[in-house]
Amino acid sequence: MVGGLGALGGGLGTLPLLSDARTRSISAENPDGAAGGGARAEPRPDGPGRLLGKGWKSRPYLTLEAGSTTTLADIEGPGAIQHIWITVEVAAYRTCVLRIYWDDEETPSVEVPVGDFFANSHGLRYDVSSLPVAVNPQGGFNCYWPMPFRRRARITVENQHSAEIRAWFFQIDYALTEVPDDAAYFHAQWRQSMTARDLPEHTILDGVHGQGHYVGTALGWTQLSDGWWGEGEIKFFLDGDDEYPTICGTGTEDYFGGAWAFGDTYSTAFLGYPLWSREPGEVPKHGLYRWHVLDPIRFQEDLRVTIQALGWYPERLYQPLTDELASVAYWYQAEPHAPFPPLPEAQARLSRINAAWGREPGDARGRPSGPPPWRPR
Repeated sequence: MVGGLGALGGGLGTLPLLSDARTRSISAENPDGAAGGGARAEPRPDGPGRLLGKGWKSRPYLTLEAGSTTTLADIEGPGAIQHIWITVEVAAYRTCVLRIYWDDEETPSVEVPVGDFFANSHGLRYDVSSLPVAVNPQGGFNCYWPMPFRRRARITVENQHSAEIRAWFFQIDYALTEVPDDAAYFHAQWRQSMTARDLPEHTILDGVHGQGHYVGTALGWTQLSDGWWGEGEIKFFLDGDDEYPTICGTGTEDYFGGAWAFGDTYSTAFLGYPLWSREPGEVPKHGLYRWHVLDPIRFQEDLRVTIQALGWYPERLYQPLTDELASVAYWYQAEPHAPFPPLPEAQARLSRINAAWGREPGDARGRPSGPPPWRPR
């Protein structure tokens, strides 16, 4: 009989093994994940389930009031979150902030706009077919990063949009089980910057201290210059590196597993370039991800990650670019962690999309944004 984190399954080979772990799930229909606690909501007198009565589909979603912070889950450990599913209108992608706190810590270990957390950058909706993150039509967000905790896990969402967010659907699946001493905590951090000619570099992560391993990058790139934009290198400064990094890539498309300026989009288990938006009247936008699942970057003391923004001059010289980059860094580390830099306000996080050109913001292919018409509004 397998126990502890081994019970969570590391592949198909562990599925036949019995375990003492207890499976639980939190949603609007079972807010605290209690055993036998689902489907207890009373149907609203004007709701679609009023003819069916209690025990049917009475409370499938939440409404997030403007300016509010909602606790999605508050779980007593030990255990591990195994799967998070969310779907919501695209207006929430950059204006709603997902935060996760482990073991009563004061500052979050995860603080990311909800769309970017699931590798949908720019406030746009596009499909992602990877192992730890999957985004399925039309905007079904799925996360499979394992997230162990020892005493407590608390997940919140803050609605920084100017209006309420209707129809926040979510489900958080987890296991209550023992957590080994060497299990680290999951972290994710969002950063945004405009590169400059004198310093064409975006910081993906900095200020990390302690032992851990880096496991992923999601990157949204807004191209503000003509021509090829991805000649820059990604650099990992490990364990006291100062001017020069221990790990240095050879180009942006190389780090994300492509070659020779891409030429097309793709989405695979561990790396992808799922978004190449070239809408009339808009600057080009790119969305990329790289998961270090089979090749985590391990550090013992500290970590800093940067990426350059370089193109070409006609003379075949590298050209520093002034582009806008927004990234999510994913890593595991032993607590405590350093506090994150403050997030820019909601309006400053919004992507460069001009709805006056006739395309509703929020969809990379020009389809109507938001939930299908049969969803409650």
